[in-house]
Amino acid sequence: MPLKSFRPITPGLRGAVLPTFDDITRDHPEKSLLTPRKRTGGRNFRGKITTRHHGGGAKRAYRIVDFRRDKLGIHGKVVSVEYDPNRSARIALVQYPDGEKRYILCPLGLKVDDVVESGPDAEIRLGNALPLASIPTGTLVHNVEMQPGQGGKIVRGAGGGAQVLAKEEAYTLLRLPSGEVRRFLSRCMATIGQLGNVDHKNVKLGKAGRTRYAGRRPEVRGLAMTPRDHPHGGGEGRSGIGMPGPKTPWGKPALGYITRNNKRTDRMIVRNRRQK
Repeated sequence: MPLKSFRPITPGLRGAVLPTFDDITRDHPEKSLLTPRKRTGGRNFRGKITTRHHGGGAKRAYRIVDFRRDKLGIHGKVVSVEYDPNRSARIALVQYPDGEKRYILCPLGLKVDDVVESGPDAEIRLGNALPLASIPTGTLVHNVEMQPGQGGKIVRGAGGGAQVLAKEEAYTLLRLPSGEVRRFLSRCMATIGQLGNVDHKNVKLGKAGRTRYAGRRPEVRGLAMTPRDHPHGGGEGRSGIGMPGPKTPWGKPALGYITRNNKRTDRMIVRNRRQK
């Protein structure tokens, strides 16, 4: 997906680098695969803000994406490649011989009229979903299940790809995009290929308004707050944070503080993403 820059005829275009959307082949989504997406503004059922900096933004309908890929042994034809406002990757509309249509995550290089399939007997081909046991070492995969039959949970963002490193009895080792090496049960499904829209990380929105369209509200520095609102707040004039390390609004360390606490699955991590 190429990017484009603009002549600086307005301040918002001066620094903007935006996608051209050349890879999109259809302007409107499949109505049968849409569902309303209720927005909460970051508030819970009592109206209390539980997630900061959420609110506003353009209306969007949710596209129902097939993360399970459970239509086994049936060839589907890619009808279109579409934009999805709910994720950074593109989605592809697949039509099966029985007339059913499903959205799948679109890997890099998948085109209209290509054929995709899922199941243990599927070919090692772009867009096909297979158990990890059937995927050769060195292959890039995405939309990987954490538990068999659960549906893909990780490696779903634009440009993402996990590499199959080795097979160990009932487990397969993957190197994730973060650099972490992790075991997965070989019965878990994964889809062949790296996800498209690789240049998503190079997009520059150019103005604050485009951030607001996405439903993200402004962030305020803790230093600019009062002591009751943030540990960094208070002081006369421009002052430092006044403590050994930066803190969150709730007093927890903000940099390098490990929040993961799941001893049950620690054994699945072979190499931590923080290890050099």
